[in-house]
Amino acid sequence: MSVRTAADRGREVRLQLLNTAAELIAELGWNAVSTRILAERAGVTPGLVHYHFPSLQALLRDAALGMISDLLSATELIFEDARALGTGVDRMLDSLAAYPGRDSPSLLFIETCLAATRDETLRVELLGLTDEFRRRLARWLGEHGASTPHDTASVLAAAINGVMIHRALNPELTSSAVASVLRRLVTSLPKP
Repeated sequence: MSVRTAADRGREVRLQLLNTAAELIAELGWNAVSTRILAERAGVTPGLVHYHFPSLQALLRDAALGMISDLLSATELIFEDARALGTGVDRMLDSLAAYPGRDSPSLLFIETCLAATRDETLRVELLGLTDEFRRRLARWLGEHGASTPHDTASVLAAAINGVMIHRALNPELTSSAVASVLRRLVTSLPKP
């Protein structure tokens, strides 16, 4: 029988707070999450929130950026087996179907983008995550023959982000509705 240490319990509480914060951001909106609501939902005292994190905003940032990092990492796995540009784009768009716009990950993403316009630390950290994703996407695009891979990666990533945001407003904006346009963007441009 293993004995849980105080450090183990602390890690469990910290993880519970991060997961609960991510849920509440999607459910209530970034600015509606309070220390009291978060602690109550996580089943801890409000003092533990500030024991584990320097501020509520720091906790919200960590929760949102952790979830977005996980989403971006999962998207990158799509490209590992894709041998052609069109196949990679199709797989990326197929994965986008899991986010219809009113789901928790989509709402968390939207709320985080909006909060980043008002929180410089969040903006810089979110930009770092998306820049790293774009660099890896550009590398994959270049390895598979895309013209101007860095520019293409920037536009493709922005288009996919835009689709995620707009799906919350227009559920008919499905992956299949944008697939042909994005596939053309990636595959049919001549090399410079």
